[in-house]
Amino acid sequence: MAAGAPRIFVSHLAGVPVFDPVGDQVGRVSDLVAMLRVGRRPPRLLGMVVEVLSRRRVFVPMTRISGLASGQVITTGVVNMRRFERRPTERLVLGELLDRRVTLVESGEEVTVLDVSIQQLPARRDWEIDRVFVRKGKGGVLSRKGETLTVEWSAVTGFSLEEHGQGAENLLATFEKLRPADLANALHHLSPKRRAEVAAALDDDRLADVLEELPEDDQIEIIGKLKEERAADVLEAMDPDDAADLLSELPEEDQERLLTLMQPDDAADVRRLLAYEERTAGGLMTTEPIVLRPDATVADALARVRQQDLSPALAAQVYVCRPPDETPTGKYLGTVHFQRLLRDPPFTLVSSLVDSDLPPLGPDTPLPAVTSYLAAYNMVAAPVVDESGSLLGAVTVDDVLDHLLPDDWRETEFHEEGAGDGR
Repeated sequence: MAAGAPRIFVSHLAGVPVFDPVGDQVGRVSDLVAMLRVGRRPPRLLGMVVEVLSRRRVFVPMTRISGLASGQVITTGVVNMRRFERRPTERLVLGELLDRRVTLVESGEEVTVLDVSIQQLPARRDWEIDRVFVRKGKGGVLSRKGETLTVEWSAVTGFSLEEHGQGAENLLATFEKLRPADLANALHHLSPKRRAEVAAALDDDRLADVLEELPEDDQIEIIGKLKEERAADVLEAMDPDDAADLLSELPEEDQERLLTLMQPDDAADVRRLLAYEERTAGGLMTTEPIVLRPDATVADALARVRQQDLSPALAAQVYVCRPPDETPTGKYLGTVHFQRLLRDPPFTLVSSLVDSDLPPLGPDTPLPAVTSYLAAYNMVAAPVVDESGSLLGAVTVDDVLDHLLPDDWRETEFHEEGAGDGR
């Protein structure tokens, strides 16, 4: 990159696509890595953390960045696919520097870091963090008032100190557009202290979505650091099967205390799931499939399928049952697949379209049999029905995959390692 390149604020780099020299996308920018230096010298920018397609985070040195503009990053060659591990002397720019409370050297006033900018040094390939964008006034998630200003790095102090009670609003604003799975991956790689701060700043629904995508150890760590009332609210916002999986890893006394704090209807769904063995259809199922009465129409079914909160697997079919309309329902009559709904007039009754040829699963069906059922019939979800013929829930292919993959699948290396990066 030519000398005198424009200053770039790091919040604009979050999620930016990274391309190799021939134009193929390698991944997206997850964070930047800097090394603090003695005194007030600006930190040296070492490189970028790039999330590749397997959701693994790898390190790309700044010496291998040939272009950094127009909403994209261009690398000079092969990217090392070895997993990124932060060294003790390194700092994650987005994850650790934003939202810090630092002090203006001249006035001694405390300010909050909103962003930092980077710039390439003239006639060199090195990059530095040169300026800091700050807001005056008290910190806190709800604090948005106060004068903002951009100062030289040397004009502030406090980055090298241990931060207690660091906020998370600016980091979350940077990651606002990330999908839950991608935000979960970013959260997983933060320090436990920073992870707890970010989790505390997320709203209940967003935190519930992120928890569902985190490894088990992170789930337990985060839920254990929340106040019990808030933990119960987050569990209510989670899918019942995911909430049951999380609670099953807690001591029985903690389980019962949190279930007691949850709304009775939500707690009842989770208790039902906890009663089944984990690796059975009953333990895998969700209790919230789309349930319709026989007199519902295709238009009614499509309206339910359009609900934004539904996963693609749950939206792929509806289950027709006699009242009541929620699990456990009256007698299960059959399934109507989404494609069939698209082929028939809106006024058609769903009862005339049911596929009753495939037998439903019983709640005690073991995981291998559930897997074989979905594979044999090319299904993405299957109904779970008890001995009396009542619909209990539905098993979806994503829940089956979660239990088939190794416990550490989110950490698994999916690609061969490339060339060394000099680290």
